[in-house]
Amino acid sequence: MGAGTSPADPAPAGRAADEPREPDERDGTTGTAKSASPDPATAATDTDTATSTAATDTDTATDGAATGGRPRRSRRFPRFTRDTARPEGGGRAASGDAPAPARQWPLLTVLGAAGLGLLIVVLDPFDQAFRIGTILIGGALISGAVLRWVVPSVGMLAVRSRFTDLVTYGLMGTLIVLLALVAQPAPWLDVPILEDAVRFTIR
Repeated sequence: MGAGTSPADPAPAGRAADEPREPDERDGTTGTAKSASPDPATAATDTDTATSTAATDTDTATDGAATGGRPRRSRRFPRFTRDTARPEGGGRAASGDAPAPARQWPLLTVLGAAGLGLLIVVLDPFDQAFRIGTILIGGALISGAVLRWVVPSVGMLAVRSRFTDLVTYGLMGTLIVLLALVAQPAPWLDVPILEDAVRFTIR
């Protein structure tokens, strides 16, 4: 019992003498209110906030799952080139069910003719073999230019655009054939301009 109080003192007004004291009451006063009745507007705001937070978490998880399977693409150029776009007309020359040689027959035709010309030049089996082999190599390149122009899909024979391949194959093949025709001794093609240029250079 506290000092200055006695059992004979009357109980405070509004409270029974034998009523037990609440746990959260301190010295006869209420420390905190028990729980105020919830405000409908506050409850609705809390519900909306929780819903938007859950939706944001769901969207974040979905974006993470979508981008998690593949790495994020950078706008910088790669240090090493791993892939290039297929040039115009660079598709298969035959259907996909055909064997690999049939799908690449234009390239194999050009390589076969050029290889045969090199073999003739190296072995030199007959007279004028050097000239004939060189002409065969140039003719192979010219035939490659013709195939690039005529055939819609030439497979690996397509290196750049159609125009670039035509100019490259045709020009190189024509120059090789001309050099083979004017090669000494006993050239098959007499070009006076070339003779004058050679004489002027030697002199």
